[in-house]
Amino acid sequence: MQQPHAVTHSMQTSSLADVLERVLDKGIVIAGDIRVKLVDIELLSIQLRLVICSVDKAREMGMDWWVNQPVFAGRPAPDAVESSLARIEERLARLETAVSQ
Repeated sequence: MQQPHAVTHSMQTSSLADVLERVLDKGIVIAGDIRVKLVDIELLSIQLRLVICSVDKAREMGMDWWVNQPVFAGRPAPDAVESSLARIEERLARLETAVSQ
């Protein structure tokens, strides 16, 4: 007679918070390439790279692109400031010309 096999259960469980903390701490990279060719002519090429990690881990890996991005840094872009200043100076010159006439 055949004896039934005992079912073993893992006593170690991970909550979603534990998994998320581990992923953010270590980081995870997802990469993929999509190429569409027709008769040896490449029509479309898409390269996807996704890095999921904490800000500290990203800085450790040398990724800090958000530091110099005006949108994320909360300051206007230097080109926007210069063009705005140029428009103000032009407007001031027109007003001074109109007042002097």
